[in-house]
Amino acid sequence: MSEQTATQSDTSGLSSKGLSVGTIGLLGAVVIGISCIAPAYTLTAALGPTVSEVGFHVPAIILVGFIPMLLVALGYRELNRAMPDSGTSFTWATRAFGPYVGWMAGWGLIAATILVLSNLAGIAVEFLYLLIAQVTGNDAIADLGSNTLINIVTCLAFMAAATAISYRDMQTTQRLQYGLVAFQLAVLVLFAVTALVRAGGTDLVEHASFEMSWLNPFEVASFSLFAAGVSLSIFIFWGWDVTLTMNEETKNPEKTPGRAAALTVVVIVTLYLLIAIALLSFAGIGEGEFGLGNPDIQDNVFLALSEPVLGPLAFLVSLAVLTSSASSLQSTFVSPARTLLAMGHYGALPESFAKVNPRFLTPGYAVLVSAFVASAFYAVMRVISENVLWDTITALGMMICFYYGITAFASVWYFRTQMCNSARNAFFMLVAPGLGGLVLLVIFVKTLYDSMSPDYGSGSSVGGVGLVFVLGMVVLLAGVGIMIWQRMTMPGFFLGETLHRGVSDGSEDAAVTLPE
Repeated sequence: MSEQTATQSDTSGLSSKGLSVGTIGLLGAVVIGISCIAPAYTLTAALGPTVSEVGFHVPAIILVGFIPMLLVALGYRELNRAMPDSGTSFTWATRAFGPYVGWMAGWGLIAATILVLSNLAGIAVEFLYLLIAQVTGNDAIADLGSNTLINIVTCLAFMAAATAISYRDMQTTQRLQYGLVAFQLAVLVLFAVTALVRAGGTDLVEHASFEMSWLNPFEVASFSLFAAGVSLSIFIFWGWDVTLTMNEETKNPEKTPGRAAALTVVVIVTLYLLIAIALLSFAGIGEGEFGLGNPDIQDNVFLALSEPVLGPLAFLVSLAVLTSSASSLQSTFVSPARTLLAMGHYGALPESFAKVNPRFLTPGYAVLVSAFVASAFYAVMRVISENVLWDTITALGMMICFYYGITAFASVWYFRTQMCNSARNAFFMLVAPGLGGLVLLVIFVKTLYDSMSPDYGSGSSVGGVGLVFVLGMVVLLAGVGIMIWQRMTMPGFFLGETLHRGVSDGSEDAAVTLPE
């Protein structure tokens, strides 16, 4: 099909979905973005493994991971300004590269968020029983989270509660997240500041003095370690794009989502650097009882250090991680639900996905489907093996690089006719998304290659091939299979009848531009 320009809104196919217009402001979008990233949860999961890979250079790895995220976010901002559509990666990649690439970009986003939803629910269960044990002084209660039946039932209860809130209007989500995110950030800042103040003040831990070399990524021992560290770092930043997914429900949809995305990433990297430097200073990277290099505490650094740092207030850390995972569980529903809505709206999925609840103006059907798939996935994986579940989450990094990278390159290709019109256009439409996408592509290929080793991840393998690689390929090939089925049963989208390829000439797609 010949390319259409973005100004030909009657031929672009872009249109609004019936969501609640103008209900989310800049602050609300940033709060939901921070909630989706879930800093307390992500640092709990990633800080220890990152230390094991790069030692004192964790802050450097965080900065390196931040750079491609920021560059990609700038590309997202330009795409959103031209096409403020809730389908985001799916819609933009379709407009730039056509239906097949666009469909797979949407699949990558959906697969990533479904994997995260299941993991968030599992983390919430673990910290719920841990918190109860801390408050009651009964350590046996913490073991309840390890009981498969209790774990699954509690997980499904968390998922049901998050689904009920996500099914309602965005105002409910926004109001809930204000309190949950504020508490989470307050505890994290308290934890970091206290650790900095107490660094060197007790003999219980191995302290370290801050050095500028901690911020130098070129001192990492090898590229493999560097790539592994960056992959983990990318995981801890994931989720900021939810601010773009809400664009059809945001005030000033052409500008606010992009600003919210950039602001969210900056807030998060500042918080991460503060916490990383504080914990490295307080505990060092030794293998002593509280050292960050101790493999026995790396799965949950916050829990291990909460009492040495905060003393009787240690339970606040568990409460913050529980709050973080529970709030993120709810806010993470936003992205897959609206992507599924857009795919149904444009005929890439069955029409039922295009349904919007007439009372709440939310994609109710898509929310319920996302919840069901995530719940079923968690329950099945938990029964099969806990290693399978965690290796699936490890494969998440590849999914993130996959759809972020496609979207970044979509920005370059979609704006190719105007990127040389000014220095501003050259940077924001070519340099930023191009470099960001290239970094993610390198990390994707490197991770894909490394994950073929049976020693990667949990050490599990299938036929001598690493389980992480197998799971990643299964997820991607499942998307290809579903896409082929949709092509056979609903060919309209794939023939370009509903959403057309295009190239920007500097104007916005008026058909989807929404009022403030």
